[in-house]
Amino acid sequence: MNPAPTPALPLIEAKMAAHGIGRPTIAAFLTAVRQVAHSAHGLLPEADLEPVTDLPRLDTMPAPTPAEAGLLRQLVIVKLNGGLGTGMGLDRAKSLIRVRDDATFLDFIVRQVLHLRQQVGAHVPAFYLMNSASTRPSTLEFLRNYPALTQADTLDFLQNLVPKLDPHTYEPIAWPPNPSLEWCPPGHGDFYPSLLGCGLLDRLLAQGIRYAFVSNSDNLGATVDLRVLRYLAETDLSFLMEVADRTAADRKGGHLARHKRTGRLLLRESAQCPAAETASFQDIQRHRFFNTNNLWLRLDHLHEELSRHGGHLPLPLILNRKTVDARQPNSPKVLQLESAMGAAIECFARADGIVVPRARFAPVKATVDLLALRSDAYIQTADHRLVLAESRRGKPPLIQLDPPHYRVLAQFERHFPAGAPSLVGCDSLKVTGPIQFPASVVCQGHVEFHNPHSEVKTVPANTYRNTRLGL
Repeated sequence: MNPAPTPALPLIEAKMAAHGIGRPTIAAFLTAVRQVAHSAHGLLPEADLEPVTDLPRLDTMPAPTPAEAGLLRQLVIVKLNGGLGTGMGLDRAKSLIRVRDDATFLDFIVRQVLHLRQQVGAHVPAFYLMNSASTRPSTLEFLRNYPALTQADTLDFLQNLVPKLDPHTYEPIAWPPNPSLEWCPPGHGDFYPSLLGCGLLDRLLAQGIRYAFVSNSDNLGATVDLRVLRYLAETDLSFLMEVADRTAADRKGGHLARHKRTGRLLLRESAQCPAAETASFQDIQRHRFFNTNNLWLRLDHLHEELSRHGGHLPLPLILNRKTVDARQPNSPKVLQLESAMGAAIECFARADGIVVPRARFAPVKATVDLLALRSDAYIQTADHRLVLAESRRGKPPLIQLDPPHYRVLAQFERHFPAGAPSLVGCDSLKVTGPIQFPASVVCQGHVEFHNPHSEVKTVPANTYRNTRLGL
């Protein structure tokens, strides 16, 4: 790789400015390009880290008092809503997927916000979506269904785009057949410069809003808990990350650690682990906590840190090597540079984690997650949350659906026309082959359905317990 990207930097800056990208994002991206060009590998060996063993736990904190609901006046809720449901074969906002009955993710989110506002009797807490250009039109149109959500400011702001780069020269790639493919999202680490660059951070501070709760729109477990907000306010923290205990299923994912030299908390992803240290990275007894991406921030402290770094935060890079057109494997190879929002924990001297129940981490990344949420393993609360039934003891059913038949949402819907089977007593469900589920199918214990044929078979309505049924 070229160790001197200087000739490319003016080209990158000019292209981003012409596209209307905010100055903070331009500065962040130019810094990222310099890091890559100088071979910033970003590895974090075990010798540089200390395990995190002791964190406050939400379930040990006392219930909030009615007076503490006043903290909601100083809170803004931001949902990251830039993702399309491409993993499930969609080209629209994932938050518009139906979750329970006719209610979408966005229905649940808005109803949660309105429920909180009823407690205060005002248009607080504030609420915003961070949209992408792809999700903005459909989600803003959808929000017209909720006139009570109206607030003085707009309801969203846009995440930015950054140019895809030539992997040899670092110059912005040109793709005349489809110029829109010359751009890519910079990861949700872009939240920070986007919030500043659009002017929203300054407006929030001027309104006396000091705290932010930021989470993904596909995680309906991420709701405002006054105990966490109270802890953030009492401790005067700048940054608070909700983490959960790692299990065997989480061993390949990133974990929380502490840097020996700086003493600061950090996130280490698998790409930052030296190959020889995979075993220690995956040791869930040594590295016990993972990031739920439910984050709490002091906005005035964030503003100070952004100002110190020229409008962005110095986040570790995620380097992706792809083709300019993902549908054309022979199209030119490109570099895509991204950053993660949670990595900002290392940017603040006053940062902490708080261990929360697994129920606050229930993202929908695939149709298996959606099936669980639609089933009776989850119940809907009066404040519009979906939570695991108490009998589940905090553990969702383990579901495997044959990808060729269930990965795409349209296929998935056809196989479950009557909704999800009963899974409240199910430990694991495995479905192989094209199988349709009618109403009144109950799965208990460990259940497997197998259809080796190409034509769709129907499961007889019945109760199945610890069994494997061939069709």
